[in-house]
Amino acid sequence: MSQTPDKHFTPQELAGYDGSDGKPAYVAYKGVVYDISSSKRWKDGKHMNRHHAGMDMGLDLAQAPHSAELLTRFPRVGILEAPVLAPEPVANRVPAWISKYMTRFPMLKRHPHPMTVHFPIAFCVLAPLCLVLALVTGWAGFDAALLVLLGAAVVFTPVAIVTGLFTWWLNYASARIPPVIVKLIATPILFLAALWAFVAHLKAPDMLAHPGSHPGFIIVVLALFPLVSLIGWFGAALTFPPHED
Repeated sequence: MSQTPDKHFTPQELAGYDGSDGKPAYVAYKGVVYDISSSKRWKDGKHMNRHHAGMDMGLDLAQAPHSAELLTRFPRVGILEAPVLAPEPVANRVPAWISKYMTRFPMLKRHPHPMTVHFPIAFCVLAPLCLVLALVTGWAGFDAALLVLLGAAVVFTPVAIVTGLFTWWLNYASARIPPVIVKLIATPILFLAALWAFVAHLKAPDMLAHPGSHPGFIIVVLALFPLVSLIGWFGAALTFPPHED
């Protein structure tokens, strides 16, 4: 028997409609509970392997690249008690000229950081690799490539930082969630490490001819890989939060 529109759900009751094992898939937004079981995008109660049915989508939909009005296409089945308050709409939190361009180009809402962050990731992964190859082979080409990669990391890491801060403010309301805190600490360290290594290499361009005399440089460059991996891991945790099965 279908639920009547005025049925009241507690968060605990809503969690039981998670779409698993043939159960209906319900989600709530602004206090209204919707039945999304018929949506092909919510197979088994999961959407993009990131969002799960049986939950209040107040915060999730505020960060989504599409409008929350999509939910109104699905049957309304009740009301959620103690709903999550959605943050203030983006359009109300940014200057009018920025809001205008984000409306015209929706990709500006979420894509600038994912687009720019791949550059420092690539450079900070390849720099340690070039260092190792230069030490093993002794070929000057790898040494020259190392300097270029370090310089590129110095240029592009601040770009990724700025777009990341903008995305954090725009889509996450500057919420101090653990993955963001880790990124806020580790990213400046990554930039300073790349900057120090770049300047050191400029001052001593032949340092890899005598690697034993520059252990600090080698350690710092090699440290770029675990640092950028740590940052990438927690960045992915924002996009695809881990959930227990």
